[in-house]
Amino acid sequence: MRTSSSRRGRGRGHRTALTAVTAIAAVATGTALLTGCGGDSGKDPGPTGGEQITLRIGTFGSFGYDNATGAKLYAEYEKAHPHIKIEESNVADGQKYWDTLKLRLSRDSGLADIQALEVGYIAEATGPTLADKWTDLGKTGGADLGAFLDWKVKQATTGDGKVIGLGTDIGPMAICYNKDLFARAGLPTDRTEVAALWAGDWAKFLQAGETYKKNAPAGTAFHDSASGLFNAVISSEPVQYADAKGGLDYENSPGVKKAWDTAVAAAKGELTAKLRQFDEKGTWNAAFKNSKFATVACPSWMTGIIKDQAGPENQGKWDIAAPPVAGNWGGSFLAVPKSGKHTKEAAELAAWLTAPAQHAKVFGVNGNIPSSKDALASPAVQDAKLPYFGDTPVGRIYSQAAAGITPAPISRWDGQVKTFLTDNGILDIEQRGTDPAKAWENVRKLVDDKIDQ
Repeated sequence: MRTSSSRRGRGRGHRTALTAVTAIAAVATGTALLTGCGGDSGKDPGPTGGEQITLRIGTFGSFGYDNATGAKLYAEYEKAHPHIKIEESNVADGQKYWDTLKLRLSRDSGLADIQALEVGYIAEATGPTLADKWTDLGKTGGADLGAFLDWKVKQATTGDGKVIGLGTDIGPMAICYNKDLFARAGLPTDRTEVAALWAGDWAKFLQAGETYKKNAPAGTAFHDSASGLFNAVISSEPVQYADAKGGLDYENSPGVKKAWDTAVAAAKGELTAKLRQFDEKGTWNAAFKNSKFATVACPSWMTGIIKDQAGPENQGKWDIAAPPVAGNWGGSFLAVPKSGKHTKEAAELAAWLTAPAQHAKVFGVNGNIPSSKDALASPAVQDAKLPYFGDTPVGRIYSQAAAGITPAPISRWDGQVKTFLTDNGILDIEQRGTDPAKAWENVRKLVDDKIDQ
């Protein structure tokens, strides 16, 4: 789920590099304190013996652990554990990832030793059908459950008290914007002034889009995707897809109605680039590099995607502003299938990857806001900057947004209903001109046909 120029001369690039080194050093210093108490999972593990094994991790999006563009955590763990080799398999589309994972769980075959779980599917993963498929990470692996945000642990806890997932990140919201495109369209570029354009109301965000549209650089749109906007708005609502008891109630949800109406207005007003986020053809990714849109709803994990997809030639062009309304879009967990051959070793790796020290390392490189309390509150995170975004106070922006998060009730159908609403509803309106009433009815039929409540 994640994501990174140097077009302003050596002096600027040098200062940015120094900022990055300083931030990472601060993270290393700060997180040493974070792991002084609690379980051993946060400490750098010493070399151990044993048979040579390979631990496979299945992920989606960008978790920031890898040795190429991430925090190089796999290499660090392998160095401390010479008998362990780590292999990650990754897909871009979270819904397809989950559909495949459910199929493999039903067969107890083809599973990785560690499987990432997105929050939209965690209620289903902990539900009666799948709860027994996972290792209890409250008892295996040595994770310090007290280190995590309480609500994050609760989300991954089954009805009988098993903790099946360890929190990776959370998704506090912001708006990322292309300063170059804003300037060319006559909009302010200072992040405080930009945030003031839409403060407190998503309707004001659409108004800013109308202003952009009047003077938009040729071939560009204000926003990337109406579906992405839907997800941003729903993430800021206290009532989303479920009622207070965890039952699916999207048709009566004021949050769904507001998100749908806002996204439809953006699509009908031609404020978007009509893109499907995370599409397999890479069209959305290419649009970052080619500067085809000026804004994207930007949970903390999106900063890593921008870095990777916009590329070094666009470094310095993107900035981050506060959103119209605080919200939480996304956040994930690491889980260990019970049927694996190396559940103990996998649980230990999952505990280490999700410990506060590693949370802070990933944030320092990829921008994923930690789901552990100490890491989230530490100066190393709150004062951090990401090299790709220059002097933007990334840590402060997202830490403040995180403080405003009140988790909404979730049902085990949230992820699938969200996909129907966005990929089959909003996207049809945006790309094919489908009448909104017809698109809504299509979504209702899909829910009725595909979801067994």
